[in-house]
Amino acid sequence: MSEVVQADSLLTLHYRLALADDNELVSTFGTKPATLQLGSGELAPVLERCLIDLPVGQRTVFLLEPEQAFGPHNPLLMQRFARSELPEPGELREMALIEFKAPNGVAYTGLVRELTDDSALIDFNHPLAGKAIRFEAEVIGIL
Repeated sequence: MSEVVQADSLLTLHYRLALADDNELVSTFGTKPATLQLGSGELAPVLERCLIDLPVGQRTVFLLEPEQAFGPHNPLLMQRFARSELPEPGELREMALIEFKAPNGVAYTGLVRELTDDSALIDFNHPLAGKAIRFEAEVIGIL
């Protein structure tokens, strides 16, 4: 019986993440493989779940709808701020990431969707929320 990936496996693999239209976001195929510890936060939980029970040496493609991947885009997670309320009011540009610190010290990252002279629309959704994803993986070894 061949080895299969477990929820806490340390593994070496090649992977490719693309949008459903095959617009590639990241890939290790053709380069050095990745080594990662499942359950440590190195890979999104939804992608880790795809890897569980995969055997070593098999290349598999997962097509994930938005609800299966990073969830639907939630309009309630978009917020308009006065530029004076922003952490870096002078250094902003559209489509840039900006980090906010909550009173308890937790950091939240948002994407600047719209910028005017006096305000900015910040999107706190995951950048891939609302998008269908193609995830391809080939487990090379379980360490």
